[in-house]
Order: sequence, then C-alpha cells, then structure tokens
Amino acid sequence: MFQNYIFDLYGTLIDIRTNEESPELWKKISVFYGYRGAVYSPKELMLKYKEFCKEEKEALKAAHPEQKYVDIDLTKVFCRLYAFKNVEASPELCSLTANVFRCYSTKLIRLYDGVLEFLEALKKKGKKTFLLSNAQHDFTVPEIRMLGLEKYFDDIIISSDVECRKPDPHMYRILFSRHGLKKEESIMIGNDFQTDIESAFNFGIKSLYIHQKISPPITGELKCNWSVMDGKFRKIMPIILK
Repeated sequence: MFQNYIFDLYGTLIDIRTNEESPELWKKISVFYGYRGAVYSPKELMLKYKEFCKEEKEALKAAHPEQKYVDIDLTKVFCRLYAFKNVEASPELCSLTANVFRCYSTKLIRLYDGVLEFLEALKKKGKKTFLLSNAQHDFTVPEIRMLGLEKYFDDIIISSDVECRKPDPHMYRILFSRHGLKKEESIMIGNDFQTDIESAFNFGIKSLYIHQKISPPITGELKCNWSVMDGKFRKIMPIILK
C-alpha cells in the first residue's frame, strides 16, 4: 500500500509524561547549576529560563519570516543560563544539562504496546520509515536510543535541529526533498489532530490518527484517512501494512 511510513514520536510511539513546572524540578536544576558555579535560586532560574526561551523564539521568527511555526534549541538556552552567571560552559556541559533537565522532568516514559513489532514488520517488508518529531535533540536522541528505536529509522528529523516544527509544511519539505519521496507512496502516523494529521492533509499525503490519553483534544475536523480511537497501537498494522 505504502512505501514510506512517517511517524510522530511522542504520543504515537512513545508514551511519556513530563512536568516542567514542578517546583521540585527547578530546585534540583538550580543545584546542578550551582555545582558548576552558576548560582541561582529555583525561582530565578525558572524565570530566566522562560525569558531566554521567549527571546530565542522571537529571534528565530525574525530570522525565518517565511515559517509560521519555528522551534528553538533549548540547549542554547541552557548555555545562556551559564553565561548569565559568567560561567563558561562547554557544548558537552550544555548538552548534559539538557539531559539532566529532561531526566528530572520526566515522570513516565515507555513504548506503546506493539510498536517494535510494527517497526520490525515494516523493515521485513522493505519499507522506508522516518521520524518527524516536534522535539528537542538533546532530549529525544537519548530517549530513542534508550528505547531501542534508532535502528528502525532511515532518517530522524527533529524540530529543534531544523528550527521549524509541525504543522509547518517546511518540516515535510525537508524530509521529502532529502530522500526524494513521492507523496502518493507516503503516509503520516500521529496522535495530534492538528500538528500531525491536518499538516499531512495540507501537504497532500494520507494519514492515520491514533488517539492516546496525551493527545490534544480534537477541536476541529479530523482530516485523516484512517483512525484508531482507543489508543491500541496493535490495531494499526492490519490497517495500513499490506
């Protein structure tokens, strides 16, 4: 049926729960920064983090006026937080800080039941598989490796790497141009009715929507070709793999 299977990641392949507003998170991260000589109170660190995020986003919007949806690299924000306290941080330390932030903010992370079996089946049939994820490189790459997903994908495009996020069609253009994909041979699988499904519809490819507990509420038309509304990932294979 299809040759190219394009997946969203979080809420589609990976079940995850995070809380970046937790006071306990900011207490721990402020201690981590303090160990490196950048002394913050938890509240000061959180407020400065949000301030730098906003500034980075505004700068990207100005740099890419042709894109409606941009995405910042949070690792740059973590670097700026060191610099603000006159601490010279190496790229490795900034990346590690992003890893630690993600670890402290994550409450649950696991694959949905049936994900590996489906990816194995796709590979056995010679299909091409891709990830197109609104995510942070220094959060996502370690999680993909930890959960054993990396070997299954022909390419992984992360929004923070390309300074753009779904539903902007630029995300799809990058993927299709890089690999010479044909729209009629491609399908998008995702759990967000807008960023995954509506974006695929607008780009001109078919899609399958899977509704999970962490899926955003559906507030508009669900423009998919197929849907699994009970979150059971195993139902996807017989629908779109032939």
